[in-house]
Amino acid sequence: MTVPTVGEMFWAFFRTGARGFGGALPWVRRMLVEERVWLTAQEFTDIFSVSNFLPGPNVLNVTVIVGSRFHGVPGALAAVLGLIALPLVVVLVLAALYARFGQVPGIDAILHGLGAAVAGLVIATALKMAGSLLRSPRFVGFLAVTFGAIALLRWPLIPVLLGFASVSVLAAWFKRA
Repeated sequence: MTVPTVGEMFWAFFRTGARGFGGALPWVRRMLVEERVWLTAQEFTDIFSVSNFLPGPNVLNVTVIVGSRFHGVPGALAAVLGLIALPLVVVLVLAALYARFGQVPGIDAILHGLGAAVAGLVIATALKMAGSLLRSPRFVGFLAVTFGAIALLRWPLIPVLLGFASVSVLAAWFKRA
């Protein structure tokens, strides 16, 4: 595993942000784990897990953590600015276009189609992340129970995560001991 420079991080995250339409998380994972090999699959899953407990968008939290891991505040700033620079410009342009043409027939169908593609990206990323956890039956159990509580029983997200995450962390802690 190589340590990227601040400039390499900016440009890697810039390219990732440029292709991250519909959600950058799958692209960030691919860049960090599969292309650049700056993180292992398990390290990414661990960072993503922490990112879900922090306020704000989880992909930006991952970006800040990764950037600061390698170069502190300058690394975090470079990674975040790289990730959001181009998408920010694109979103501003698209917002102006939607304000002007949003009522044109067919626009809603286009947006629904894009939603389906994005859902596919999210599911594919979730399956890749689960793969690094499938080696331990104990953690497969936590994965299944958490999924069932949130997706099937529709329990509130925060209490479920706080409760199951606490027990999961304790299980991981005792497994290392």
